[in-house]
Amino acid sequence: MSDGSSVRAGVPSSARKDGLDDGSKQPKKDSAATGVQAAGMRAVAARMVAFYFRAPVKAFFKGRIDYLGYARAINPHIQAEARWTWRMTTPALLAHAVRTEGWSFIPNQVLPPLLANTFIGAVLYTTYLQSLSTLHSGSPHQQKRTYPPPVIATTFAAGLIGGGVQSLLAAPFDALQVRFRTADILDGKYKTMWHYGMHKLHSIGLRGIFAGFTLSLVKDSLGAAVFFSTFETVKSQGYYEFITYWYGKRTRDAFLESTALYHDEVDGRPVIKPHYALEPSFLLLAGISASFTGQLIQHPLTELQNIHYRRLEALDYQAHLESRPSRIMQRYYHAYEETFQQCKKLAKRAGGWRMYLYKDFFMTTIKQVPSTAAGLIVFELVRRKYAFESEEVMINKEGLHILLS
Repeated sequence: MSDGSSVRAGVPSSARKDGLDDGSKQPKKDSAATGVQAAGMRAVAARMVAFYFRAPVKAFFKGRIDYLGYARAINPHIQAEARWTWRMTTPALLAHAVRTEGWSFIPNQVLPPLLANTFIGAVLYTTYLQSLSTLHSGSPHQQKRTYPPPVIATTFAAGLIGGGVQSLLAAPFDALQVRFRTADILDGKYKTMWHYGMHKLHSIGLRGIFAGFTLSLVKDSLGAAVFFSTFETVKSQGYYEFITYWYGKRTRDAFLESTALYHDEVDGRPVIKPHYALEPSFLLLAGISASFTGQLIQHPLTELQNIHYRRLEALDYQAHLESRPSRIMQRYYHAYEETFQQCKKLAKRAGGWRMYLYKDFFMTTIKQVPSTAAGLIVFELVRRKYAFESEEVMINKEGLHILLS
């Protein structure tokens, strides 16, 4: 904050606006409900904005588990690699699959991946909120507005924990996604996604589930840490700094009198409220900034992860033939070395590590910004909806008070 400014939580009852409730109420739901709703709304937002880019949903926002793989495999337009038409949109792909397979296609092939994506997103949001409550003294109160806001180190640590827990619980789903072959279902080897999931997890065991977990852990934990710390910093610290600077400069009497809600009974200074569009603008800016900074971490690590995952099926086969656990773990360790060597060759061919790891970074990030920003906005709105009714925050500035409701 700027020099000379301070905060006063609460406003004298005589100075409150009409209709403000002085009491506080219990939150309707806990942070777990916030996490579930935010994850679900993020998935819905991604589906809706996919129409804007006129491309299949996978090209717009790649969920952790692809729920359209089977629908694309049985679609003649996709298989023929035809030019883009409306028949390649998500609703058209699903409609064709339902006409071909019947309505049972939705619960058998689409619902399991969607539930998995919602579960993974809910774990991330919920763990982040719980971690932030533990690390920051103001957050456990679940107030609509936390002041002073948590510092960047706190939000970074909370995001690191949230991403790590998400990576751990998402490991079985990642293992299924990596090993999924549409031909197995088309050939009748697996009747439904439920059948595929149970059979494959039993087949690969714990070693197969956590194969490649190190890369996934680094990507998810660091990505979430940068993602949430950027979001919270721009949304809170950036917003408070801006309004303190902007309104602190404009101390002309005519401006203060025209915009004042009332005058403080203690010192007579006018009380003004920031323009209603400022905070939503910073919320949107925070979502966009978080999308870009999160992708700076996740985009290159995803490329390394994709190369490494191609080795997993061969490792699964070798693990079944190997009787000594130490030898199996040694094989997984050497797989990382082989992945690095392969990536080193690809980087040299592409003109360097930066050119290789950040290939198509800009377009990939631009496509993800709308849904990610929308998801964060929903996340923030839901978090405030189920928070305690907190008192106003008053920032004291020389010559005036800035009221934050």
